[in-house]
Amino acid sequence: MSLTIVSAAQAANLGAQESPIQKIPTAIAISLDKNQIPQDSVSISVVEIKSEAKDKSSGKSLVNWRANAPMNPASTMKILTTLTSLDVLGPQYRWRTNLFTDGTIRQGILKGNIYLQGTGDPKLVPEELAKMMNALQNLGIQKIDGDLFFDRSAYSPEVMLQTTIDGESTRSYNVSPDPLLYAFRTLSFHIEKSRTADFIDLSYTPALSQLKVTNQLRLVNKTCDNWKSGIGFALDPEDLNIASTQQLNASFSGVFPSGCKDAYFNVVALNANTFLTQGFAAAWELAGGVWVHPPAGKDEIVPISARPLLQFEGSRLADDVVDINKYSNNVMARQLFLTLALEKMGKPASIEKSGLVIQDWLKKMGLDFPGLVIENGSGLSRNETITAQQMNALLLTARNLPIGDTFYNSLPIAGTDGTMKNRLLTQLRKFFHLKKKPEVRIKTGSLADVRAISGYVISKSGRMYAVTSFINHPNAWRGLEAHDQLLAWLLEDGPEPKQAR
Repeated sequence: MSLTIVSAAQAANLGAQESPIQKIPTAIAISLDKNQIPQDSVSISVVEIKSEAKDKSSGKSLVNWRANAPMNPASTMKILTTLTSLDVLGPQYRWRTNLFTDGTIRQGILKGNIYLQGTGDPKLVPEELAKMMNALQNLGIQKIDGDLFFDRSAYSPEVMLQTTIDGESTRSYNVSPDPLLYAFRTLSFHIEKSRTADFIDLSYTPALSQLKVTNQLRLVNKTCDNWKSGIGFALDPEDLNIASTQQLNASFSGVFPSGCKDAYFNVVALNANTFLTQGFAAAWELAGGVWVHPPAGKDEIVPISARPLLQFEGSRLADDVVDINKYSNNVMARQLFLTLALEKMGKPASIEKSGLVIQDWLKKMGLDFPGLVIENGSGLSRNETITAQQMNALLLTARNLPIGDTFYNSLPIAGTDGTMKNRLLTQLRKFFHLKKKPEVRIKTGSLADVRAISGYVISKSGRMYAVTSFINHPNAWRGLEAHDQLLAWLLEDGPEPKQAR
């Protein structure tokens, strides 16, 4: 299901539009031609952002190549979701996981059930669950004589359905939203050569109460290229809908190259209830707690008669936005997108409600985005569309908001971290001698047939540019070089306006 936002008004005013370049700069055009990417499958918008009085910024369009063409933005759509959320919810916003009970606490024993009611915390990870266990123990609980029940009423049922755009249901990037999402519902196995002998160490997170791991991997003298191809993985039983109390056996076989320092093997292998039940049970046991009976973990709305036991607050939105943008976490972005609806329109959160909240925010900002299509707010979609000019309007708007620096700092830094860690290394070395070094902060996006970049470039002269470019074509995967050429061109300030004309 998609939400299309269409307005009769024009797109946001980006300031003076003095003769922007109406063609693709030469170096970028050469790269596109070499990689067989037609120019009519590319859009580029470059806006110089200028500071004005009273800490306000304005924009001047420098490059406009098909900048008003609706394009699939892939993960750069996270810019719209994170920027809106930072402004609407505030960087200090924290998700709450509420715990209720229908029982009583006597002599260290909770005799009764625990009900977990989620609000979509996107980063309820083992470290956070350990804090929750400590908070329970601070209530005087050492033993639980009852079961676990999960209240997921915060979301409309349809948004929790398992859907993929590529059929890869066991891949972490395809995890569906869940008001009680735990550890991204992903088992992460860490594989590394032992430091003391020629064998392989295998560990995993999060801890699960009923999981046994069998390691039959052999070390071979090979390079690390394509290391996954030599590994066999099996989970017994294979049925995703096994009972939460059932023993699980994860087995690894095959070979692991000695040329790999370490590697991570991630898999979505269990249904949400089993994963959360066994994770909660293990966390309680690791904290020194005891179960009278292993919990089964079932869905149920919190009964009216249940009383509040604990309200657990997760990490700050400002910190979670860093994970979403730097590492392009899809399910975190989708949870954040739904949180807009939950907080502003009440439960159950839905795609339609979240889209309306974003539409209202755009209107408040004076932004009209004809043709904007939002399907889930993460960019993991074949249907989402936005224009390069609209994306740059968002980047300019961010510079005029109190949360502008928080948003800016969440974007990947070229040559340093996130999805830009290994990009522009050679180009940036040219500026090591400068006291004030240029900087490239870019959100990236990629799908089959899509390559995208959007963010900021601070050039060698200290100018700030907003830049967005989308490639929608079967050869888009070859477009990384062209995008790097565009960013390098801006690091050098591109052509002067007179030359551009």
